[in-house]
Amino acid sequence: MSGKENDANARSVNVSYPFWGIPTFLRADLCHDLNQLDADIAVLGIPFDEGSPFKPGSRFAPRSIREHSIRFGGSGLYDHNAGQTYLEKQILKKRIADVGDAPVVPTDVAGTFDKISEIAGQVVEKGIFLIAIGGDHSVTFPVVRAFSKPLDVIYFDAHIDYSPIADGYMYTNSHAFRHIKKMPHVSSLTQVGLRGMRAARSNIAASLADGCKIIGMQEFRAGGPQKIIQHLARNAPCYVSIDIDAYDMSLVPGCVSAEPDGMTYRELSDALSCVAAHCDVVGFDLVEVNPQLDVATGVTSYLAAFTILEFLGKICNQPRWDERYP
Repeated sequence: MSGKENDANARSVNVSYPFWGIPTFLRADLCHDLNQLDADIAVLGIPFDEGSPFKPGSRFAPRSIREHSIRFGGSGLYDHNAGQTYLEKQILKKRIADVGDAPVVPTDVAGTFDKISEIAGQVVEKGIFLIAIGGDHSVTFPVVRAFSKPLDVIYFDAHIDYSPIADGYMYTNSHAFRHIKKMPHVSSLTQVGLRGMRAARSNIAASLADGCKIIGMQEFRAGGPQKIIQHLARNAPCYVSIDIDAYDMSLVPGCVSAEPDGMTYRELSDALSCVAAHCDVVGFDLVEVNPQLDVATGVTSYLAAFTILEFLGKICNQPRWDERYP
């Protein structure tokens, strides 16, 4: 048998080892031309970290999280504890697409954000469910800006991210939700997981004065996941932003802004499951993974991929999903 025949046979085999092949998210088909996009779910990487004033590196997160995502898959994601297989239809019918990364122009933050909103908007206008992988938390602003219909926004974060806009200081990862609250299509803004001693009292006061809801860790642990959705209408459209620092710092070594006394895996998992069941989640993002700070096994990127896939599985398992994507 010739070398070419051997190569052809090797390529025809359905190899699923995580070290093999091009690492698109969950080995989904790659689609660079959004005009040709035919999917129910689109994954968009946003390799941007100029909004991080401390240590850079989260620009490498979309690539790292994609690599860890291919450790999952096959014909679906089986959850032994739940006795269910998630994303089986979406994987087998190829309804998940990786649309690559948003173009980033270094030092041109406003221009980069315009590109992010443009690409995200094209996905949203097609009625396709959007998953954005950052990058730092500043990128949630241009992503939410891409939506036009009314929605609630929930963000899981150790920090308030509600810094005042002044003296040109406006596009960092601490400003995103100050911008988002001003958007006319954002019906409500709820933060979950505030803790630590780095949030300015004035920023918290400003958020509350603007009508935002803040659920700190102590309040969350006292009330549980129901505390999050008690003021939200059932089945109302909702966008969710997950900062990896919502987890306790012991779980996320690859996060520059990690804080103690954060959520356990189970606490965040249960909270996201509750949101998926109660709200009509129309998109979400996960941000602030920094692979350059992570340990050798990449546990933070792995946990990020795990969180994205589990949350997506819970969303797709709701009756409203089959109604929207029959």
